[in-house]
Amino acid sequence: MKKTATSPYDILGISSATICLAHCLVFPLLAILPLGISHNPFIDLIFAIIGVFAILKSIKKSNLLVITILIISMSLIWMSILSELLLEIHLNLIGAGGTGMIIGHFLNYKSHKK
Repeated sequence: MKKTATSPYDILGISSATICLAHCLVFPLLAILPLGISHNPFIDLIFAIIGVFAILKSIKKSNLLVITILIISMSLIWMSILSELLLEIHLNLIGAGGTGMIIGHFLNYKSHKK
């Protein structure tokens, strides 16, 4: 059986989704402190653009389960970001989307290591 090379885009996806998820979990705690920090949805937008790039590059040789997880997760992230940018409504979908991105990229990474 031929060994498939691990995609660097899966590593990019795992790391950016982990940083994004950490940002989404830690930021509300920092916002409580009187430091003058306010939420900027454009940071989430930057992570989402990196995520789209990583998904487009890594799903070319992925199975249907990984593709489904990644697309649904990215859809949740985009719905959350766009609702905040356009409608100023905060949806808590970005955490679930970030977790799904980590799981999807990790499964894809593991399938390429076999």
